[in-house]
Amino acid sequence: MGRDRGTPDAGGLTRMWEDRYRSAGDYLFGITPAGFLTDNPGWMQPAQRALCVADGEGRNSVHLAERGLEVSAFDMAPTAVERGRALSAAKGVVVDYHVSDWAGWDWSRTYDLVVAIFIQFADPAARVGQFADLRRAVAPGGVLMLHGYTPEQVDYGTGGPGNRAHMYTADLLREAFGDWQVERLAAYERDVQEGRGHSGRSALIDLIARKPA
Repeated sequence: MGRDRGTPDAGGLTRMWEDRYRSAGDYLFGITPAGFLTDNPGWMQPAQRALCVADGEGRNSVHLAERGLEVSAFDMAPTAVERGRALSAAKGVVVDYHVSDWAGWDWSRTYDLVVAIFIQFADPAARVGQFADLRRAVAPGGVLMLHGYTPEQVDYGTGGPGNRAHMYTADLLREAFGDWQVERLAAYERDVQEGRGHSGRSALIDLIARKPA
């Protein structure tokens, strides 16, 4: 879903995001990819099998497909998936879209590249399982690209959940993925303009890690 979320039950979370997308009337997070992807293009190679988790309205999955990857993506909000399909058609690329919540996805399927951008809807307890699913979905020798907010983001209020416990720190990500080859782990601030949903000064963090072959 290329975005952040809160932590109600799965059904409530789906309704919340479906309502938010419908009320937006158009692409809530815009149609251009996250800066994290455009800043790190070398990890996206043609013919790779890629998964975009919680992909939202398709801006990130479409970007990967435009670069020649074989892309699958899921999101729990039907309206978001419809917009992703419309965006991929408009761009002339193919993405295998699915309406699914996190628990409903088949995490036994593996990919050369797994992209997870602004998925901070899990509380610390649920995040343990979420990270385990991401680790499982990356094929041996494959790469995880994870992008989100640090706790300082709550003070900015320019996107993401208003709960510091949902945010990432370098120590948290190092603990979760430090047994992989960490290619990039960086926290930084920048002005973000990614639709109305992410707009303004933001406290960000990137992880790019390769799973042992």
